[in-house]
Amino acid sequence: MSGKIVVITGANSGMGLASTIALARMGARVIMACRSQARGEAALEEARQACKGRGDIRLMQLDLGSFSSIRQFASAYREQYDRLDVLLNNAGVVTIKRETTADGYEAMLGVNHLGHFLLTNLLLDPLTRAQQGRIVNVSSGAHKIGKIHWEDPNLSKGFHVAKGYAQSKLANILFTKELARRLSGTGVTANALHPGAVSTSIGVNRETGFGKAVHRMLRPFFLTPDEGARTAVYLSSAPEVEQVTGEYFVKCKPVRTTEKASDPQLAARLWDWSERQTGLTGRDSI
Repeated sequence: MSGKIVVITGANSGMGLASTIALARMGARVIMACRSQARGEAALEEARQACKGRGDIRLMQLDLGSFSSIRQFASAYREQYDRLDVLLNNAGVVTIKRETTADGYEAMLGVNHLGHFLLTNLLLDPLTRAQQGRIVNVSSGAHKIGKIHWEDPNLSKGFHVAKGYAQSKLANILFTKELARRLSGTGVTANALHPGAVSTSIGVNRETGFGKAVHRMLRPFFLTPDEGARTAVYLSSAPEVEQVTGEYFVKCKPVRTTEKASDPQLAARLWDWSERQTGLTGRDSI
């Protein structure tokens, strides 16, 4: 990974921070893409201390719940860097109550899927300029119970956290499958993964403390962030997956997804819908 440039979304905590440290220790130049400048700066200092001078770690602000912020980030990145070797779409949100993004989308669909969909498309040029670009999307085993609710994708009626989260994680895999198909022959790969049940702050409301008691009770059964990051780090760096694309990995091994997650017509329909929602033109998208 020496000299390779990696962008990691949601890098200020949990698996994102663990992936940052692991890849920087391998010699990568890592850009931590974080929503909060303050939490990002604290995480940047923690990562630099953990790496003890190895690697080159930098911070850039990115709010995946805002299309405007995503476009600003992508523009700033393209101005500063001529290529991108790895895009690790790690960030994810879980909302107990229905929330919306700056653009009015249900937060889990808006951040977990649409935000990464737009970001990835806007960074395709630098990815294709890499010797071998890699896109790594963090999904979840929750996709197995997921459904794309075409009649109400923003879940304005009958919202439930599991319903919203599963929909967004199914969308991650469908996006990966269609992305891999569209990138065939370019030298850029796209793969998705399930990290396992990882002990992070996802789902914990910082203001109210909601979810903290449940989190503390279940923590002994969770993987650590380092353990959860292993498959993401593997897909970002391992030579043996250099030519592997369109797959779904668990514990660093490709596994079968559900029939729904492998449906090419469903993937193409989601892509077309996502293009319209994010305002991508034919020039911006592949």
